[in-house]
Amino acid sequence: MVSTRAALLHGPGQDYKIDTVELDDPGAGEVLVAVRACGLCHSDEHARTGDLPMPHYPMICGHEGAGEVVEVGPGVTSVRPGDHVAMSFIPSCGHCQPCRSGRAFLCDLGARLFDLGMISDGRVAHHLGDQAVARYSQIGAFSEYQLLNEASVVKIDQDIPWAAAALVSCGVATGFGSAVNRAEVRPGDTVAVLGIGGLGASAVQGARIAGARQIFAVDPVEFKREQALRFGATHAFASLDEAIGQIRRLTGGVMCDSVICTFSVMRSELLEPALTLTRKDGICVVTSVAPLSQSQADINLTMLAMMNKQIRGCIYGSQSPRVAIPRLLDLYRAGILRIDELVTETYSLDQVNQGYADLEAGRILRGVLIP
Repeated sequence: MVSTRAALLHGPGQDYKIDTVELDDPGAGEVLVAVRACGLCHSDEHARTGDLPMPHYPMICGHEGAGEVVEVGPGVTSVRPGDHVAMSFIPSCGHCQPCRSGRAFLCDLGARLFDLGMISDGRVAHHLGDQAVARYSQIGAFSEYQLLNEASVVKIDQDIPWAAAALVSCGVATGFGSAVNRAEVRPGDTVAVLGIGGLGASAVQGARIAGARQIFAVDPVEFKREQALRFGATHAFASLDEAIGQIRRLTGGVMCDSVICTFSVMRSELLEPALTLTRKDGICVVTSVAPLSQSQADINLTMLAMMNKQIRGCIYGSQSPRVAIPRLLDLYRAGILRIDELVTETYSLDQVNQGYADLEAGRILRGVLIP
């Protein structure tokens, strides 16, 4: 049994509270990790606001993490104590049909992401006194230590800084892959990225690295527009209305080969403007998370069909975590992919609420929690 301080969410609309949680020792196929860094991703905020209702509280949030393996259970073969790992909120078992066909981002274990029990055997292994404790997407990295399934960790080289390892485990991989894999950005393309947080800035970088000629960033916050230009955007606009008019002028009415939606929260009314920015035969990628209760979006179906446009969903950049994380870290090492520059501020575990207040206020691009 291991005791750990953790940031717990006791219900929607509440602040995080720091308390001591008891963790089981690792069982078969499980890994105990000392958490070294965790990104403050907006996806966790959906649980706090209620946009994504959670089935169990209290819950340890945080899913963009990295740490050092302390102990492993029976049958664990991919890591051992002392190894450094990135935590993947998309588990990859390597055995199901999606994993075998190269689509580990759709691993069947994803159906258990918000189960109360462990992926391995379903047992409740996290407790606050007599209460069972859930973990956001089977990770729960807002904690000093965490018990994880082997399918949720990816071994990384030990020279990688903790913050970079944490960010590449979710936001960087998802944003980069949204451009490179799902939007299929090619040299010479024109791309629009709508919403510039850690995800959007990484999509801008993916488009730049893929060779896009024009990259349009859209965000109402001036600081974020400045950051988009820093990461490779060629133009930045404060609103969708401004972007539509200016991009129409800059492209001679052709518009964008691809449009990537990385808004903090996806709303139904945002899809039609995104499609307006998408050229004939273009691709509109929806990476942003929408409120679970939002089940309809109004779009012009005639224009969608007659202009041969595509709307594509995207999770984890449509790539295998075990392939993407080492690959992106190689680009980081080579100085091609900029990750350190994404980190605006670091916070202690006790400052988690301040970190999310800064994120909501648009004062940071990405905050990193150091437990």
